Amino acid sequence: MKFLAVLILLAMSAAAEVKTLTLRQALDLALTQNPDVMIARLDQQKARDQILIARDPFLPKVIGGSGLAWSSGYPIAIDGNPPSIFEARTQMSLFDRPQSFQIGQAKEGLRGAGIDVTKRQEEAAYRVASLFLDAEQAAHSLASAQKQIENLGRVKELIDARVEEGRELPLASKKANLSVLIARNSAERLAVNLINAETMLAQALGLGADDRVRAAQEERTAIALPISEDASIEEALEHSPDLRRLESNMQVKTLEIKGFHAARLPKVNVIAQENIFAKYNYVNYNFSFRRSNTELGVSIEMPLLVGRSSQAFAAQAEAEVAKLRIEVGRTRSRITADLRRAYQEVKSAESARELTRADLEVTREELNVDLAQYGEGKLPLARVEAMRAIENEKFLVYYVSQQGAERARLNVLRLTGTLLAALK
Repeated sequence: MKFLAVLILLAMSAAAEVKTLTLRQALDLALTQNPDVMIARLDQQKARDQILIARDPFLPKVIGGSGLAWSSGYPIAIDGNPPSIFEARTQMSLFDRPQSFQIGQAKEGLRGAGIDVTKRQEEAAYRVASLFLDAEQAAHSLASAQKQIENLGRVKELIDARVEEGRELPLASKKANLSVLIARNSAERLAVNLINAETMLAQALGLGADDRVRAAQEERTAIALPISEDASIEEALEHSPDLRRLESNMQVKTLEIKGFHAARLPKVNVIAQENIFAKYNYVNYNFSFRRSNTELGVSIEMPLLVGRSSQAFAAQAEAEVAKLRIEVGRTRSRITADLRRAYQEVKSAESARELTRADLEVTREELNVDLAQYGEGKLPLARVEAMRAIENEKFLVYYVSQQGAERARLNVLRLTGTLLAALK
């Protein structure tokens, strides 16, 4: 009944969209639709817009309007300007070192956002590749379990026949039935694992909650590792997005310190203004009336007393730079240790794969011997079918170990920051 429930669950899940993709297709889709990658790209766009915001004081802005007013005495200023029918004014910075350093910080922020995009892409690629291997392994495991059920089912039928003939004890039939039930229970769990793996892979690709992605059967070349462990460490330290991000943050803080120190420098602004006056405001005064007035010049602001906040802010930024330097050293040490551990895991996984391969080959040789003896009438068919079930189980173990070795290699490439380049 449980096995039937799993089959019904599989049939219901088939109503959702199921896409069959190769590993390369899944990676290409992840780079465009993975939620984490999309969020990083939006942050990159925000950083790009921040440069425009920082540059804004150096760009001219024209404001037009009217200061029209009635006056009974001398036409005093309204908002700093005399009464006028129409007025236009503009102002832009020519020299503002603190603001220039803010532009530098914004540019470095954009570079850091680009590093974050690269990091998210590498992380998404590793996650998608891992989930792809999970889905692939789950499909192979389920297929192997179903074959095992068929073999054990035939074994049970043969033993039942021998029990009816009185050539076997009833206990043998119960043991055969127990083996079938265990195999079915395992297949039920594997069927659920397959659905979960394909659903998680679809979510990592940015698809809908009810969608699934099936791993296409394909022949893939073995993932190549760097020449040596030391070469991998050097490459990781050179391409690590964590280190590059820390260096970018240090550069931002350095520019921030320079900006605080530049608070004592003068600021120069360009000022231009055009006014058109109404004559009635000036008829009671003895001077030559001109309808329009144009002004063009510069304003210079010279800080005399800037307080101590700039020094305090600069000191805080310097402390942040010191912390980042410590973090850089710790990150370099962590990357080196992680890579050495990853190489040990590769060796261990490959050793386990060789062990399971040898075990599988021995089982196949035993099956060949049993088949030969069965052909000579020396062994019953039930023994052959039981050995086939064992072969399926050994093959499943070997495939799991093979996936483990491939996953260990993926981890090395992830740590070196070359995973995407190696998989494309």
